[in-house]
Amino acid sequence: MNLNRRLFTAAAVASTLALGSSAALAQAYPAKPISLVVPFAAGGPTDIVARTLAATMTKSLGQSVVVENKTGAGGTIAAGFVMKAPADGYTFLIHHNGMATAPALYRKLAYNPVTDFEHVGNVVDVPMTMLGRKDMPAATMADLVNYVKANADKINLANAGLGAVSHLCGTLFQQALGVNVTTIPFQGTGPALNALLGGQVDLLCDQTTNTVPHIKAGTVKLYGVTTKQRIKALPDAPTMSEGGVKDFEVIVWHGVYAPKGTPAPVIQKVGDALREALKDPAFIQRMAELGGEIPPAARQTSDGQRAWLVSEVDKWGKAIRAAGQFAD
Repeated sequence: MNLNRRLFTAAAVASTLALGSSAALAQAYPAKPISLVVPFAAGGPTDIVARTLAATMTKSLGQSVVVENKTGAGGTIAAGFVMKAPADGYTFLIHHNGMATAPALYRKLAYNPVTDFEHVGNVVDVPMTMLGRKDMPAATMADLVNYVKANADKINLANAGLGAVSHLCGTLFQQALGVNVTTIPFQGTGPALNALLGGQVDLLCDQTTNTVPHIKAGTVKLYGVTTKQRIKALPDAPTMSEGGVKDFEVIVWHGVYAPKGTPAPVIQKVGDALREALKDPAFIQRMAELGGEIPPAARQTSDGQRAWLVSEVDKWGKAIRAAGQFAD
């Protein structure tokens, strides 16, 4: 046997062994419970999505998917924890837009959200709502635009803390109107919403996950939704664009990530379980109750999530740098 043939044979054997090893890994996995790390407190919007997803994926994976909350620093603590976790397929991260905003907000960020993780797929898109206290003078979105422009020095806008999507939504709103209002950060969406309900603040941009019950109860004033089209959960609510804030779009999207180097067969198997969950009627219904919608099929894949994240890093980076707001 000549040298070339021996080399070809060795390569073919190695390839066959690798394929066999990958197949065996996929068949044996998972052999124990899987941890799904959430960067925010239990009971919050991302936690609700995570626990619903975990329960649904458990059915197809045959092992429990256990939610673990690791809070702090705008989600960067949890992301850093997962980045450093063993790449064995038993630790995953679920995170929202914070993965895209962190590079601009944190000058000393310890990870690159695009290149330091394996991407599994997007989970759900949750619209946001622009709300006012119940007795705000402005009746419609168009009225609010005029009112804020005329009274910018008297308006205060709540958010859930620097880097929260409510903060970023409020930043884009001010940029769109060309004004600067007083912003009041709170320690989470709960306290910010409570301040609005109590009339201590004027405005808040927050997820439908939190706001739909209060909107339907009439305890806050709804001005518009932050999507391009009206949403099923609030069919009578106009979009921000319809109200005069042109091309305004903010959605809270959620994605699943794994430590870099997690074996491809594992990513594929978990990705398949994720996509199966996104077709589950109970999961779809629960997300719809929260105002959430299943993302397009292209974003449910590893490549699709990565491409989406790249575009979102660019979008939010420009907005944050324009506002000059940084976490450190």
